[in-house]
Amino acid sequence: MIHRPRRLRTTPAMRALVREGALTPANLIYPMFVREGISEPTPISAMPGQYQHTLESLADAAREAVEAGVGGLMLFGIPAHTDPTGSQATSPDGILNRGLRVLREAVGDRAVIIADLCLDEFTSHGHCGVLDSEGRVDNDATLPIYAEMAVQQAKAGAHMLGLSGMMDGQVAACRAALDAAGHTDVAILSYAAKYASGFYGPFREAVDSQLKGDRRAYQMDPANRAEAMIEVELDLAEGADVVMVKPASHYLDVVADVSAQIAAPVAAYQVSGEYSMLEAAAANGWIQRERLIAESLTSIHRAGARMIATYWAVEAARMLRNSL
Repeated sequence: MIHRPRRLRTTPAMRALVREGALTPANLIYPMFVREGISEPTPISAMPGQYQHTLESLADAAREAVEAGVGGLMLFGIPAHTDPTGSQATSPDGILNRGLRVLREAVGDRAVIIADLCLDEFTSHGHCGVLDSEGRVDNDATLPIYAEMAVQQAKAGAHMLGLSGMMDGQVAACRAALDAAGHTDVAILSYAAKYASGFYGPFREAVDSQLKGDRRAYQMDPANRAEAMIEVELDLAEGADVVMVKPASHYLDVVADVSAQIAAPVAAYQVSGEYSMLEAAAANGWIQRERLIAESLTSIHRAGARMIATYWAVEAARMLRNSL
């Protein structure tokens, strides 16, 4: 035989030398939760190893993540009180904006601080936008609220805003508001292809979601692949700097499609259900935990995601550094 591909697999050094795309700690984003009204970190039972933080423990966890080499910190806020319009989302003293200030003070520019920009944690009905008189999410009435959230989050110290609400026109509204307020350097990460997925289940506990109904009228149908490019192209035209596919592991075809067709960075979110399934299987002794963490992240990166949001970010960063 003339061709023996196994020649390039003979040793760890050989495999490292020819590896097509090596994942690094800097590619990882760590989603974090800060909760108002608690006195100590609260474990999230559906997501072993993850916590709802106090402002104090949030700073400590952020510094730990940055020391491990994690490239981004994505913050979600859980207020003590909600209302139909999610008023705490735009308050400078709301828990999310206070948490952003804590992160910026704790880590400065050593990691990209990403603010979740959505209303679902702040509304009493749990939807990502305000409701009309018939109980439907009112897309256009939600946009001014998002715009104000964008300005407040930028003032609080966010380097990047994670627009996760899937409202049509949200990128344009936030970009215009940021620029008008002088925050031209604040980047927008758009959840361009966010699917109405059952894999978000454990996250509901993490943010104490009060969702009534579902989000299928504004999040994408899991059966649709080509539609993702429509969403991506619209968001890029409106000014998105990075586009995201969510969830990640079961939508690798979409990640690959998007990364092959655009020049902008592509992110993917390894969501709570993906995390919790592997943790549960590992707890039962059915899989090799660390091997599957590494393999799952590698597959997302291989599909084309330059940035990966994962609850294993800190642990994976240490694994990656130890493997060098």
